Amino acid sequence: MSTASSAHRSGFACFVGRPNAGKSTLTNALVGTKVAITSTRPQTTRHTVRGIVHRPDAQLVLVDTPGLHKPRTLLGQRLNDVVRTTWAEVDVIGFCLPANEKIGPGDRFIAKELAQITRTPKVAIVTKTDLVAGDGLAEQLIAVDRLGKESGFEWAEIVPVSAVAGKQVDLLADLLVPLLPEGPPLYPEGDLTDEPEQVMIAELIREAALEGVRDELPHSIAVVVEEMLPREDRPADRPLLDIHANLFIERPSQKGIVIGPKGQRLKEVGTKARQHIEALLGTPVFLDLHVKVAKDWQRDPKQLRRLGF
Repeated sequence: MSTASSAHRSGFACFVGRPNAGKSTLTNALVGTKVAITSTRPQTTRHTVRGIVHRPDAQLVLVDTPGLHKPRTLLGQRLNDVVRTTWAEVDVIGFCLPANEKIGPGDRFIAKELAQITRTPKVAIVTKTDLVAGDGLAEQLIAVDRLGKESGFEWAEIVPVSAVAGKQVDLLADLLVPLLPEGPPLYPEGDLTDEPEQVMIAELIREAALEGVRDELPHSIAVVVEEMLPREDRPADRPLLDIHANLFIERPSQKGIVIGPKGQRLKEVGTKARQHIEALLGTPVFLDLHVKVAKDWQRDPKQLRRLGF
């Protein structure tokens, strides 16, 4: 008689938290490859990027929502609507709280919102533990436990992790899996994300464009991949993919920042993005980038739609 092995589970989890709480880095660490864009500047994730963790006993699909924040623009409001809709649809919510930052008003704001979603189990994930000493971590774990109680709910689990050092990332997956419903895998084995390739490529270009740019730019770059075509007349063993993409900024004055003196900056962006895109697609790429001005696109519904929001 065979012992009843526990049934396969599959479902959706999303990570929430203040901007820059380590959500995207954690997604990448769990999936084991770069799917969500990570950047040192807050509010860079705009699309719901899903990373898929394949395990023999389970499939965990990670939905990476934008950070919830008090909206100042139309784009901000749309992002918050996306967040709340996502929370109501997932099987488990992981709330990321950095170990090295005191719990603040932004965290309490999110915890209050979470308290309203009663049916979904909530796991507190204390991120960036590599940045604090033992006592500091213990204090933060107590504070996080208290945050749940004050907001009117109990955490299903509280897990300290360091995605950068790879500490406790597997344990986190072990704790999330039992909170998923039983069921067959939702995606084929090889899939790491269900984002269309063009969206992921646009995100990689955007990430490269944001690296090391002065603070006036983060929100003002949108990238649209206009076309992706295999280069004709190439031998089968030496394919080349032509990718044409536009970087949209809001003001003509920003153009110089992105392009840089003698086009040097844009060239570096292209080189960096191309390496990531080639790693993602597994094929050589020719990347053609153009910078265009879309005046005040963040506040204009028509332009937001055109740029995919």
